[in-house]
Amino acid sequence: MYPCIPPPFLRTAAIPGDSFFFERWFRADEETLIAGVDEAGRGPLAGPVVAACVILPSNCAYHHFRDSKKLTPRQRERLFTVLHSNGSIVGAGLADVREIESMNILQASLLAMQRAVTACIAAGHGRRPRYLLVDGRFPIPMPISQLPLIKGESKSASIAAASIVAKVTRDRLMAEAHQRYPQYGFAQHQGYPTGAHRQAIAKHGPCPLHRRTFRGVVEFV
Repeated sequence: MYPCIPPPFLRTAAIPGDSFFFERWFRADEETLIAGVDEAGRGPLAGPVVAACVILPSNCAYHHFRDSKKLTPRQRERLFTVLHSNGSIVGAGLADVREIESMNILQASLLAMQRAVTACIAAGHGRRPRYLLVDGRFPIPMPISQLPLIKGESKSASIAAASIVAKVTRDRLMAEAHQRYPQYGFAQHQGYPTGAHRQAIAKHGPCPLHRRTFRGVVEFV
């Protein structure tokens, strides 16, 4: 069953600077749940891709939630804590390294998003979002109405909130990975293809967390 995607004109209907436009557009009443979905970790050479799904309260200070890439680690951690204490419904999901290798990074990202939505529904005691605002070009393979938004973190506070949860969750996982494989410096670069990371792979070879189908790793398998 394919998701229902709202009319394309909505992608350009937003008011500049209003990051809660889409949430208000789709919310018929206080019982209508609108979720933002985003992922972190498509570009790294190691580690999982992590996604998050967040339903913000209609009365929250939504303007605080911005694209995670434009926030400092301390700001992300603070907002992560806020999202778990301000009445938001939060779910996270991931696709691991072997799944990324078997199905490609795009499909693995969509799988992680699907798992995040499922986790969000569970966190909301079975209440399903009426609409999903999804960062990127592609809808998630779930029978829920969706609006994919390119650069969605700058257009929707819900997507921005999801980007924060996904980024913080993944960074914590990579910090744990650093304890197991300190020679790669995962705590510093989170698996992204920095010069230091590439040198470590060349010196030590890939570890089980490396994506063996990615350029920069496959040469050393």
